Amino acid sequence: MANLCKFLLMGSIESYSGKSGTILGLGRQLQEAGFAIAYGKPIGTDLGEDIQENQDADVQFVQEALGLKDNQICLPLLFLTPETIQKRLEGTDTTNYLDKLQSALGNIEADVVLLEGPGNLGEGSLFNLSFEDLIASLTDNGASTNLAKIILVARYHSPLVVDGLLKAKKELGEHLLGIVINDIPPSAIAETKDLIKPFLEKQGIPVLGMLPQNDLLRSVSVRELAHQLKAKILCRPDRLDLMVDSLTIGAMNVNSALEYFRQGENKAVVTGGDRTDLQLAALETSTSCLILTGNVAPQALIVSRAEDLEIPILTVNLDTLKTVEIVDQAFGTVRLQESIKVDCIQQLMKDHFDFEDFLQKFALR
Repeated sequence: MANLCKFLLMGSIESYSGKSGTILGLGRQLQEAGFAIAYGKPIGTDLGEDIQENQDADVQFVQEALGLKDNQICLPLLFLTPETIQKRLEGTDTTNYLDKLQSALGNIEADVVLLEGPGNLGEGSLFNLSFEDLIASLTDNGASTNLAKIILVARYHSPLVVDGLLKAKKELGEHLLGIVINDIPPSAIAETKDLIKPFLEKQGIPVLGMLPQNDLLRSVSVRELAHQLKAKILCRPDRLDLMVDSLTIGAMNVNSALEYFRQGENKAVVTGGDRTDLQLAALETSTSCLILTGNVAPQALIVSRAEDLEIPILTVNLDTLKTVEIVDQAFGTVRLQESIKVDCIQQLMKDHFDFEDFLQKFALR
């Protein structure tokens, strides 16, 4: 039962650092080592207009990817939406979410419970679900202090990633089991290994993993782009799982466009619905989808060619600037919702996460 479990919070110092991916990788390693695991996410994310329909989508995806039973899952207690925040501020929501968490955990059966924590150290404080609150709740729920631990995932931006980690160490103290540095570009691998890792460990911050940048994990599916853009799919809805690595804007003459389009692979091309010449040029290069702006339908020959090449065409009732803004945002907030990414992150964790060191530090060995 939950009061016999060991609790591990997966956190970060900023949102979209790779918590879910790290959980998928570590969870699989724990399963392969013979441990029964459970997964929970006390605070859900704001999914906009589709929140009622898809409120458990992330949790369901992790459950399916790790093959977890219903009694090994703890669903979100709330979602950070404008409405829930307003109710809390007004005082109409007086729910004791820590009590709800303890009640939910009481039905969990596992050796290790992996809890996906808030997006940063302060998030959730309004609802008493910050890291500090969660640690206190887990301790009160029967786990001794040394059982409730935190792993922080930090996305590499520069060597100054150490600033946030040093601050986190001061706040979390002995509860910080270690950290994972994620999305390290090739040019920074040596520096991270030879300079940043030794420095952090001298400060009492164990570096359990250093995950290199990976193009697949940074990519976005055509399906996700269509969802974010609220786009109409004109053809090849069966190919929405194609991955998009980059964005290209078609707004030049066709001769320049051909050379430009050939420079990118697995790209989404954004262009006007009336630019038949650019649409044809894009279809003849490595393109994952066409995104046509202005709510202008393409000519029949474009749709026919795209059908033959198995390239989806999306149309949006937006101008090019707004379309590009939304697509850029999608790349910056990539979620793990494709099985191919699960395989990738699990392999990265096997190759670049010190699982044996983790087992010893977490007293599983």
